[in-house]
This record gives sequence, C-alpha cells and structure tokens, in this order.
Amino acid sequence: MPDTAPVILSDDPASFPHSVLAERHPALIRKVRDAFPYGPGEHRALDALLKSAIEGAIEPLDGDAWWESWGVDEYVGRSWFEVPFLWSESYFYRRLLLAVGYFGPGPWQGVDPFRPFKLAELDTPEAAEEIAALDRLADRPVEEQRKALLHGSLWGNRADLGFRIQANDEEDEKAATPELVADDSESLWPLLTGGTLFLVADNAGRELIPDLLLIDHVLRHNSVDRVVLHLKPHPYYVSDATTADTVDAVRHLVTTGTPAGRRLWKAMADGRVEPRAHPFSCGPLPYADMPDDLREEFATADLTVMKGDLNYRRLVGDLLWPPRTPFTSPTAYFPTPVAALRTLKSDVIVGLDAEVEAALVATEEQRWRTSGTHALIQVRGAGTPPRTPAHPMV
Repeated sequence: MPDTAPVILSDDPASFPHSVLAERHPALIRKVRDAFPYGPGEHRALDALLKSAIEGAIEPLDGDAWWESWGVDEYVGRSWFEVPFLWSESYFYRRLLLAVGYFGPGPWQGVDPFRPFKLAELDTPEAAEEIAALDRLADRPVEEQRKALLHGSLWGNRADLGFRIQANDEEDEKAATPELVADDSESLWPLLTGGTLFLVADNAGRELIPDLLLIDHVLRHNSVDRVVLHLKPHPYYVSDATTADTVDAVRHLVTTGTPAGRRLWKAMADGRVEPRAHPFSCGPLPYADMPDDLREEFATADLTVMKGDLNYRRLVGDLLWPPRTPFTSPTAYFPTPVAALRTLKSDVIVGLDAEVEAALVATEEQRWRTSGTHALIQVRGAGTPPRTPAHPMV
C-alpha cells in the first residue's frame, strides 16, 4: 500500500468538500450572525468573511503566530477551494472567531458563538430519552454495558443505537451495506488494563454525554486508573467540545439525577478525569505534524482514543487513501496504541476489507463516505513501531 495519497481539495464543484465551503460555511455565518446581538463592527466583519469565503482568496492573519507556523503565508492569495480541504476548513473557523471578536480585546472576547447551539442540544426530549436509556444499563451484565456504551460513544447523537446491539448485529449480517463498516472492538478491550486512557473528544452537547458515560464506566470497573480528556482550547467546527462544554455536560448529568454525573464531577475534582487542551487541537494539520510537546504528552498514555470524523481525518491524514489501506499504515507514527471511533462524514477512509468496500461502492456509490449512516471502530495496538509518514501539502 502507498505511504501517501492525494490531498483532498475542494475545487470540484460536484464534491463534498466544495459543498462544505460553498454552502455550509455561508449558512453558518448567517446562523451565527442571528444568534447574538453583535454590533455593526462584527456584522461588517461577518459580511466580509461571507464574501471572502465564496468569492475571495486566503488573506494573512497578521500577528497570529500559530497560523504563521501552520502555512497561512504559503496560501495567501490563493482561492479557498484550491488549498487542502482540512486547512481551508480550519482557516474558516479561525476567521469566524476573529470576525466576532472572540480573541478580543473587546466586549465579545471569549464569548463562544456556537454556545446557544450546544446548550440547546442538552435540553431536548431526545437527549432526555438517551440519558434514560443509558441509566437503564445499570442492571445489565458488565460486558453488555461496555459494548452498549462504546456504541453510544461511537454514534454520538444516535446513541440509542447502542442499546439495540444484538438487533444491529443481526441487521448488519443481513444488510448489503452494514452500518458498522469496520469493527476492531475486540482488539480494544485488552488495551484497557489499567493505566491512563487519553480520549480526544469530538462534539459537545448530546454527543459528549455518551463519551462521558463511557469514561465513567471504564473508571468504575477499573479498566483504567485515569482518563485524560483532550478538548479544544477554544470554539472550533461549530460543536467541538471545550472545557466549558464539558462542565455543562457534567452539570447536566448531575441536575438530571444521573448517578454518573456525581461520579464524574468527583473524578474531575480528584484528578482521575483531567481535562487538557493544546493549541494544535485547533490547527489545520494532521497529527503526524504535531509539535514535540504534544507528541510527548500522548506518549504517556497507555491508549489514545480518537473520537469523531475530524479527529479521524487528522489521525490518518485528510487524503484519498485507497480504502483497503490498513489502518496500521497511516497511524504507525502515533506514539501510543490508538483507536478511532468515527461516524463517516467525509471522504477519507482506510481499513476496509475488499468485500465491504465492494458492497458499499455497488449500492451507495460515494454517499456512504459522507452521509453519517456508517461508522467504524479501528484499533492499532502496541505492535507497530512509530514512524512518520509523508503528508504532502499543496
């Protein structure tokens, strides 16, 4: 299998990445504009970003030291659609935060423009039913609990699927295109034998709740001694979880009377659950290019679990890999055993077997890559020596 693959761009009008830049981002700008009573200055900046995102070119981020090191100078003057998709998406969110004054100084400094959307997710009947379903697991055998919680974490706000495990397994056996396109979960559990688990979080709101309950489970049953929860240092990609979002989620569990809520609150207070954040978590580059301090931090884990689609793209590289490329190949650089829990919402994919790939392509063309109707659990254990693969820039 190749050590590298073509970088995913957004220049094809028929592609999924093009639709994100041309349709999703402008819609988000309008949604953020309406979510807060921003003043004339913020409105002008948002209008300028809307025009730039559709018609303009990459502009410098003067004085932004991180972005200067992340390639902004290399792309200045080029169309948003002609640079790597991962990079242009990340650049968009940086520009959006700058437009609303998040980084200040000023009255809007530190005000999360996505906070209303995140909080709204916690106060829905669907969220209440999901928490109730999770609570009902307490009387089930431990193995059934952990499998259900793993699937709940995998599917996020489709967490109810995690409580129909047997039904899903039988449906997958009969289906031409299974929902779970790769399942290494049997390789995951033996890696949870004490020590420290790093969980790199994905989304806040309803999707963070099952992650937290999975953390509570592995701590309660002595599968691990400690969990480091890697979060974003500031808002990112609409719903990505920050420390504030995590506190909101734990507090919600406490106020709804979920027993795990109090346990998680105590575990955070005594250090068994430790939130951390690193600037690179909001960067436009793959984890293969992570700075030395973050690499050294990850190296202290016994297992790292990457949650969600964006973390998967950064873990394996946002590249058009042949789908049968082994998961162990593009993740061999990572300094610990690593697992990915991911619902498919973008083009990148590795680790499929030939039969599954053929069935997906035959029945769904390319929709399976981006529709969010399929998911995977992939694991690379301790037997693969770290190396650094090439991740080309454009």
